[in-house]
Amino acid sequence: MRTILRVGGDDRVDFLQGLVTNDVTKAPVWAALLTPQGKYLADFFVVPGDDALLVDVDQRLADDLLRRLTMYRLRAKVTLDTAAVTVSRGTGPAPAGAIADPRHADMGWRLYRTDAGADAPPPDDGTDWDAIRVAHTIPETLVELIPNESFILESGFEDLHGVDFRKGCYVGQEVTARMKHKTELRKGLRTVRIEGEAPVGTAILTEDGREAGTLFTQSGGQAIAHLRFDRARGPLRAGDARITVPG
Repeated sequence: MRTILRVGGDDRVDFLQGLVTNDVTKAPVWAALLTPQGKYLADFFVVPGDDALLVDVDQRLADDLLRRLTMYRLRAKVTLDTAAVTVSRGTGPAPAGAIADPRHADMGWRLYRTDAGADAPPPDDGTDWDAIRVAHTIPETLVELIPNESFILESGFEDLHGVDFRKGCYVGQEVTARMKHKTELRKGLRTVRIEGEAPVGTAILTEDGREAGTLFTQSGGQAIAHLRFDRARGPLRAGDARITVPG
């Protein structure tokens, strides 16, 4: 389920631009709000609306995101509220007015409507979203993306067009830029091959029992895993499942 937040007012673009990871002047975009220490708090789509920017976020994170945006508002000429907008998505022919999912072409389209009449598309067209996400290492809110734990570069935001390194400052920008330019990532999400299955969150272990990562979404003999790259070699296991990291 999704919640749509409406960011209105004369300062709406500058307000969001100074907070989130992506360039909202290029909306629609996928972006995140981070802690000052660079850790993930929420991801969302920013979509142009009538005299507003719409923020499309997982319903479970909406209240906290609205609270944090309100805290940052200060004296900016900005209004913040929820909008009576429905979201549909699919991978077939796009309806009129739909936008392409900015993360990856295979993620199809998203349609935002203020009316929910009989001709409105269903919220979801039945696409196997997990299969697409696993194939392209696309993280999901509250599955691979964990508030106050995940770092967006380890979570693939750069490859998925979720961060802009030329837009200027935002909350957590200094840490993110340092990870980009001054260090080599030692951990991150990867798509791996899996024989068998194990619950999301199962530790991935090396042959000698050292922890090499964590297993997440699984589909069609593949899975998304968060790996320690220095240990993700040779035979790996997650519970009763065998994990192979493609070379």
